Amino acid sequence: MRRVLGRAALVGIGLGTMLGGIFATIGVGTATAGPGVVLSFALSALACVFVALCYAELAAMVPVAGSAYTYAYATLGEVVAWIIGWDLILEYGISVAPTAASWSGYLQSLLGSVGFAMPPWAQTAHLAFANGRLDTAHSQIDVIAALVVLAITAVLAIGIRESAGANAALVVAQVIAIIAFVLGCAAAVQPARFHPFLPTGLGGVNAAAALVFFAYIGFDTVTVASEEAKDPVRDVPFGIIASLVIGAVLYCAIALVTAGIVPWRTIDHDAGMSDVVKHLGSPPFLTIAVAVGALAGNATVMITSMLGQIRIFYVMARDRLLPGQIAAVHPRTRTPFLTTLVMGAVIALLAASLSLDVLLRLVNIGTLSAFAIVCLGVLVMRFTRPEANRPFRAPAGPLVALLGFGLCVLLMFGLELSTWLRFFGWMAAGLLVYGFYGYRRSLLRS
Repeated sequence: MRRVLGRAALVGIGLGTMLGGIFATIGVGTATAGPGVVLSFALSALACVFVALCYAELAAMVPVAGSAYTYAYATLGEVVAWIIGWDLILEYGISVAPTAASWSGYLQSLLGSVGFAMPPWAQTAHLAFANGRLDTAHSQIDVIAALVVLAITAVLAIGIRESAGANAALVVAQVIAIIAFVLGCAAAVQPARFHPFLPTGLGGVNAAAALVFFAYIGFDTVTVASEEAKDPVRDVPFGIIASLVIGAVLYCAIALVTAGIVPWRTIDHDAGMSDVVKHLGSPPFLTIAVAVGALAGNATVMITSMLGQIRIFYVMARDRLLPGQIAAVHPRTRTPFLTTLVMGAVIALLAASLSLDVLLRLVNIGTLSAFAIVCLGVLVMRFTRPEANRPFRAPAGPLVALLGFGLCVLLMFGLELSTWLRFFGWMAAGLLVYGFYGYRRSLLRS
């Protein structure tokens, strides 16, 4: 692959996934913890700091694509690596379809303000069934969601340089929109809204932290582009930590403004920032700013998440845990062209036809488990390979790894039982795929 990504592009890739998450999480986070959602964002950020330091150490030691999958492969073996790779499908692949639906919803809302509306059958994803058969008369598909996924697929198939450029432009638009939102709403904050500060107690803070954690998962996307970074040893750790710090500052500012304006019991779970603007009388400038930010944010999440998923598939196929055709790189675009097109088509179909709210809840538990194993990998490597070259060393490495692992587990226990059960089912399916295909054909047994 072409090594064309510098520090700015890598930070943009991290922020591209991170910043879009705030639009989906601020409402449900505030409804869960009240004003204490500020602490929830801080707790999630603290966990990510320790995880980021572990990621940076391993990324500098193993500067190749694949994110947590590659690090687990190098430190904990093939079986654990497969589990992580299967986990990461939840973080990257599954999250694209509902994000596309969110992008479609914001765009349709914006178009509706000027009198344009899609036909009823083309507005949302809803498959109706009657007597065990598809009821086409009452089913709907989300045309815009499918089209935006296909458009992003085309951008990613063209090449990484073009993808990074488009992503950087969207990140800039998004940051401007977020800053405009914070500054435009700050004067309307009512101190009385912060009393009581913890209406649902510390348990509510932890539960909200497990939900809003979705907004932070983008920083690890930087590592999947390691083989396309100009200087991966120096630039990848910088991209990880810088994107995390910038995202945390912006999130806490948004949380303070939101909790200080909208009553936490009545906030819109799906569009918390839009709810803030409505409480201010829907001034045109802020209305447009939030709409632009949401569209840009969801677009960057789709770009970077799909980019990450395709690169992880690429590395797993290179290790022969998946069919070799997945690792084929197009001679002109220097991208996994066929894999990109197939992945985009599948996600477009899901975005057009299915509601993935329940599956989206799996994103956090899959990500947290992957992060926990990365921290465990750093801890193991410090004792099993103390002499290994570490261009970047996490300060107080064993302690940082233990704190990162512990906080990830703590946040996982903030998720509901049904999510755990679905997660176990997903992992069981992954182990079956590994047992019947990957184990026999892997590079280690060739």
